[in-house]
Amino acid sequence: MATTLQTSDAYRPTGDQPQAIAELSEGLNAGERFQTMLGATGTGKTATMAWIIEQVQRPALVIAHNKTLAAQLCNEFREFFPTNAVEYFVSYYDYYQPEAYVPQADLYIEKDSSQNDDIARLRLAATSALFTRRDVVVVASVSCIYGLGSPEEWRERVLILDVGEEHDRDLVLHKLIDSQYVRNDAVLGRGRFRVRGDVIEVQPANQESAYRVSFFGDEVEQITHFDPLTGEVLAKLDNVAIWPATEYVTSRPTIERAVDEIRHELSERTKELESEGKMLEAHRLRQRTEYDLEMMKELGFCNGIENYSRILDGRPPGSAPHTLLDYFPKDYVVFIDESHQTVPQIGGMYEGDRSRKQTLVDFGFRLPSALDNRPLRFDEFLAKVPQVVFASATPGAYELRHSKRVAEQLIRPTGVVDPEVELRPTKNQIDNLLGEIRKREQVGERVLVTTLTKKMSEDLTDYLLESGVKARYLHSEIDTLERIQIIRELRLGEYDVLVGVNLLREGLDLPEVSLVAILDADKEGFLRGQTALIQTIGRAARHINGKVLMYADKHTEAIKFALDETDRRRAKQLAYNEEHGITPESIVKGVSDIAEFLSLESPTVPGRRRKGRKEVEGMAPAELEKLVIQLEEEMFAAAEELRFEYAAKLRDEIKDLRRELLAAAEAPA
Repeated sequence: MATTLQTSDAYRPTGDQPQAIAELSEGLNAGERFQTMLGATGTGKTATMAWIIEQVQRPALVIAHNKTLAAQLCNEFREFFPTNAVEYFVSYYDYYQPEAYVPQADLYIEKDSSQNDDIARLRLAATSALFTRRDVVVVASVSCIYGLGSPEEWRERVLILDVGEEHDRDLVLHKLIDSQYVRNDAVLGRGRFRVRGDVIEVQPANQESAYRVSFFGDEVEQITHFDPLTGEVLAKLDNVAIWPATEYVTSRPTIERAVDEIRHELSERTKELESEGKMLEAHRLRQRTEYDLEMMKELGFCNGIENYSRILDGRPPGSAPHTLLDYFPKDYVVFIDESHQTVPQIGGMYEGDRSRKQTLVDFGFRLPSALDNRPLRFDEFLAKVPQVVFASATPGAYELRHSKRVAEQLIRPTGVVDPEVELRPTKNQIDNLLGEIRKREQVGERVLVTTLTKKMSEDLTDYLLESGVKARYLHSEIDTLERIQIIRELRLGEYDVLVGVNLLREGLDLPEVSLVAILDADKEGFLRGQTALIQTIGRAARHINGKVLMYADKHTEAIKFALDETDRRRAKQLAYNEEHGITPESIVKGVSDIAEFLSLESPTVPGRRRKGRKEVEGMAPAELEKLVIQLEEEMFAAAEELRFEYAAKLRDEIKDLRRELLAAAEAPA
């Protein structure tokens, strides 16, 4: 196991990266609280962060503002730190409907969610790594400021077994159950164990492999690391540490103490409600809480147990919850990627959560202590992070105001300069855009198109498909992991055009894109503000033929600022290239499967991996017809289940396959 953070020898700093690395590393070593890296798109901000981490040799937390960007960053950091622990920590919900109450309609909305087991495994791997090693980089979304179980309680629940030591076998089994492992003597799986005589086999919740512990009496005779699917022995071990199966583990004494405190709070709150004449609310609260208490006493948990987290943790009212930040050592460093987006997001989480929960408390659905199951306030977040480096091509006012130093990074390693920006009238903008897309199709380049609404992105995609263009749309209603797959397929050339609203701006690394089209660029607002325009222009900054088309009928202030800033950066880049004799080259980057490190199947069709373009091209017509029929059945089933986004995706695949069939039928024998 590596003990120091060591980047791969395959990468070396170039351009103005060495200057930024030296400046920001010096600031971190000097103890400066806030710094900013103003890095233009494509200048290698991720690489610079990796080299800074290597310089300071401290555990690092990298925060991104969405799961897609976090996944891409994690994949890149794993390439930079091949021998170190690079972990992924985002919300494990594929779908999450929080508990809520709408007084105006007397409507109670019960919590509903769908948990992704693969992401849950990766979260557990992150917390485990932070307890066992220092060479750790965790890439997280703002999920890292939401409540987690106590790190002290979690550390105490770890089961450590050594060969030759005495361990009561029954106590080992009890400890596994207390750590939320489930006994299943038939099939192993993450978070399960089975017992066969003197042999215990357990698969940790954060691993795909398992351990076989053989006892001789109460003595641990042998520990074997093996593959539970094939049975292949991977190694013989002298010891093993098995971490809890969930982030929320609570001992029996803690449950007993918490039950008494919850019962006391319930008594006080119901008296308060009754004194205000709220008999219905008092009855509702008593009924719901008593049920939760019975579940906790019998099973050790209940649905919504996180609402009692403050009492279970023994924290005073109003105190900050435990979060991922508490699992880091005191000297860690935080990088906030795309900080102009992420900083406001961190700051806004608390108020929205508080408003919803206050309504639940006021109307007797939850005890007042539920208010302390919450994300951190911004001031609490700052109190928990020792040093912060903001990274953005367009840092916000907060970052610039608080940073002691701002390191500019404008030179791209390949010499590619900021793209040319051309303004065109909005009249006939779609037809004009279609002509530009045809030019890119002919030379195998990709196109991004940004619209103002989801509906417009879907309608434009349908129009392009009907015109024979291989296109997809991307917006917030598409499942997170499917977004990752869509972006990868764009890079692979399975389609040529990606249409989106605002998901195409920050951080996405798409070097094959040579044209970015911004529709209705003069419609002032958040999506067409100066920051948004500069970020969108940056999507074409990784290709030597990069070009941006703004369809607008007037020069707004945002357009003027974006053009001026792009021209300033372009002038600096051209001067650097001329001084150093650099001939620009498009970024050439392998298309790694981000979903692969998540150990996930493609989410396009549950239960099977979607066939790639090359596989389809090699199929016989009869096989294609069979696949079309299968997809049509799945499409109709998805529509009946009201999964219209998924049904639309299948419809698009069917259209593509029918084109393949038509081409095969027209081909000469």
